[in-house]
Amino acid sequence: MSRAILEYNKIEKSFYGVRVLRGVSFVLEEGHILGLVGENGAGKSTLMNILGGVIPFDAGRMVLGGEEYKPRGPADACAHGVAFIHQELNLFTNLSVAENIFITDFPRRRKWWTAGLPLISRREMKSRARPLLESLDLGVEPETLVENMRVGERQLVEIAKALSIEAKIIILDEPTTSLTTRETERLFDLLERLRAQGVSMIYISHNLGDVLRICDDIVVLRDGEVVGAGLKSEFTEERMIALMVGRTLDQLFPRREGEISREAVLDVVGLSQPGVIEEISFRLRKGEVLGVAGLMGAGRTELARALFGLDPTERGEVLIDGKPVPPAPHGRIRSGMAFLTEDRREEGLMMEAGISDNVALASLPSFLHEGVRSIAGFLKQKEITTAISRVTERVQVRGAADLRQAVNTLSGGNQQKVVLSRWLLDNPSVFILDEPTRGIDVGAKSEIYRIINELAARGAGVLLISSEIEELIGLCDRILVMAGGRITDCVERADFDRERILRSALGGMSKWESA
Repeated sequence: MSRAILEYNKIEKSFYGVRVLRGVSFVLEEGHILGLVGENGAGKSTLMNILGGVIPFDAGRMVLGGEEYKPRGPADACAHGVAFIHQELNLFTNLSVAENIFITDFPRRRKWWTAGLPLISRREMKSRARPLLESLDLGVEPETLVENMRVGERQLVEIAKALSIEAKIIILDEPTTSLTTRETERLFDLLERLRAQGVSMIYISHNLGDVLRICDDIVVLRDGEVVGAGLKSEFTEERMIALMVGRTLDQLFPRREGEISREAVLDVVGLSQPGVIEEISFRLRKGEVLGVAGLMGAGRTELARALFGLDPTERGEVLIDGKPVPPAPHGRIRSGMAFLTEDRREEGLMMEAGISDNVALASLPSFLHEGVRSIAGFLKQKEITTAISRVTERVQVRGAADLRQAVNTLSGGNQQKVVLSRWLLDNPSVFILDEPTRGIDVGAKSEIYRIINELAARGAGVLLISSEIEELIGLCDRILVMAGGRITDCVERADFDRERILRSALGGMSKWESA
């Protein structure tokens, strides 16, 4: 019979006066995988950061292994056998596998250490790392640099770090987001082996199918409270979604309003950069959502970056409203183009800056007092503050006490809304959205879909890049399919078909007209 290894008892936590955890209580059984699900902002990350010693809780009680647990920091949590494998892997890519595994506790050359010389025993480090790697079927040498490894292999290095401290509890945050199907299967096989060895795990994911497949128990959070808990046999995807958002999602993709104009807002003619993209030509109409499908490495993100002027092109032309656009990003912004990058944390946001500072970035010239543009420039502070408040309310940014709050305190879905707010404030006519719903929950996805439809309804053109075929089919008027840096098909809404899109993504060439 299983026994509890971890207990949360009425845990409370607030940030900036906003209550984010409201008396959370649940139990993790020894040798079980517990699925923790909920919308972005539901409190999942806060709960795990408390367990990992990153932040303290305000009230309540935690029990680990039968004893009261109140970690003083991440090192203390590690000493208690708690390992946290983040969605953004915390590895030093310029160091070796062995160095990363023992980064917090290097094997020491004891004779020299006691003499006051802190020397590392590299021989012991490699000899201890090798069996860990073999136990994970990771066929790399301990001396291998992490920068030379694939994402799936790097994740196994993180798990090796957890095993090196003999972790009792491993927290996995969105572990399959960047993995291929084969790497995901390999990860699941490993988790099942670890479970059989008595390791307990907390598995956080927006992929509800994976949660039902790999987990023993499920806890559902909404607005900082547990709204459902039990064996996985008590749950379906539909029930989890209903609990997460407080309503049923009868129609995930909202109904489109407005008509597509025959007038083009964006024309792309023969855009090429050898070895990256080849002879890309298409037309985006006012009021249209044009999808871009393709497998990893097809050239979709490279196309988006080239369109925004971030990466060079050897030939081709980009026109907005029939006029050629300047080559650099700032010129394309002035021409009415917006770009939402797929990597919001590294490229889309100043994570430690406030919401208002992030939203204002692209629109500052519009809020300068007349006559001082060539001097230092004085902002119309009242006007820009009002405009930022209006646009963040429009996209429903949640979880913030005020607009000065740092964006790194927000959930992933709300961070994405901050990026969208920035471009909405500038009122562009062309939106390039690269994976706008990656890593966010179903409720936040639905809100992003609503915003996309609103953009099209007011006459903007939206180029939507997504790895989810269902998302493209549900939102788009047409879908361009890319393979090998080229457009291999253009599918009209009446002809949407998963098999055709996948076949074209695998490289099957189709003749089509871009007009």
